[in-house]
Amino acid sequence: MPTDRAGNAVWHPLAVEISPKDRFVTVYGRKPVLEALDDPALSVDKVVLADTARGPAAREILDAARSRGVAVQRATAQRVKVLAGNGKQDQGVLADVVAPRMKPLALALEEDSLRSVLVLDGITTPANVGMILRTATAAGIDGIVVPRRGVASIDPLVVKASAGVAFRAPVLRCGTAAEASALLRASGYPLYALDSHASDTIYSAAFGERAAFVLGSETSGITDDVRPHITSWLSIPMAAGVESLNVASAAAVLCFELVRRAQDR
Repeated sequence: MPTDRAGNAVWHPLAVEISPKDRFVTVYGRKPVLEALDDPALSVDKVVLADTARGPAAREILDAARSRGVAVQRATAQRVKVLAGNGKQDQGVLADVVAPRMKPLALALEEDSLRSVLVLDGITTPANVGMILRTATAAGIDGIVVPRRGVASIDPLVVKASAGVAFRAPVLRCGTAAEASALLRASGYPLYALDSHASDTIYSAAFGERAAFVLGSETSGITDDVRPHITSWLSIPMAAGVESLNVASAAAVLCFELVRRAQDR
């Protein structure tokens, strides 16, 4: 990212190249691929099938793809494992499902008016990522940054936890949570993070028209690379000696507090 003479990051609109990883949700395994092909609401770009795949299971996938007019590419079993990113559960097949609202964070900042943004930082449990995607989408959050590194990838486990919402969630992609935080700050967004000891709460803090919120992992919280970018820390009030909430639950509380504020304007 460009910097000024003082070394501060400065955001300049530039043409952003969109890679396939920023356009598709890749599902793997026979059942998830068949479910994607059988869902008329989903647009499947292609299916990749191992060249060693034979028999009734392979035929069922080929027939389902043909009925949808989806191209099937053959590749080595090793290539399928690499593309799926999961060598134990791919079962020799994957499908790239079009995610119409997925795009690079840089492009979204250039093109869109993002009022509310979540940044996932170090959340590696697929169930939590999936539930956050579902909740944030339901709450109308404008963008959910799911970095390519340091966070659970959007795979069949995440899709299942989101009850399929992951395909149409407003997912924004970047390399890391630190990269996203720097880009958001350079674009003028205050960056809030949750901390149980913070004096300001999500109910008392004053948010501007646009703001970004970082959600850290339950084990280590906000990562060291992201902390320098945080402008304010917020807490969720707790009773009965409860110290904290599961990150997906905390995200739900935060998201619907933002909904309440929007309705009160």
